[in-house]
Amino acid sequence: MELEKSYDLSILVNDSKRLVLEELGRRIEASAEEGICDCQDCVVDMATLALNSLKPRYHASLLGTFYAQAAAEGDYAEEVHKAVDEAIRKVKANPSHA
Repeated sequence: MELEKSYDLSILVNDSKRLVLEELGRRIEASAEEGICDCQDCVVDMATLALNSLKPRYHASLLGTFYAQAAAEGDYAEEVHKAVDEAIRKVKANPSHA
């Protein structure tokens, strides 16, 4: 069975992705100070590395959105910050863009 044809799965939201992209966006805006490359390849690599090091956090309801917003301010926010830091460090040391 192909689930995508039978069910609307577009309501599944990965809050980890949203949080990583927000944090990475803030860091890239300050990239002149940090020397972060903002080319397509490096940004995607940084996002991918950070996301792969975090536990995914999906929700599919309004109540899940409230829980996700609370998590964004707690310990999980610190995990996201650390994951983005590490991803930036790795990509700076070995950028994709040759």
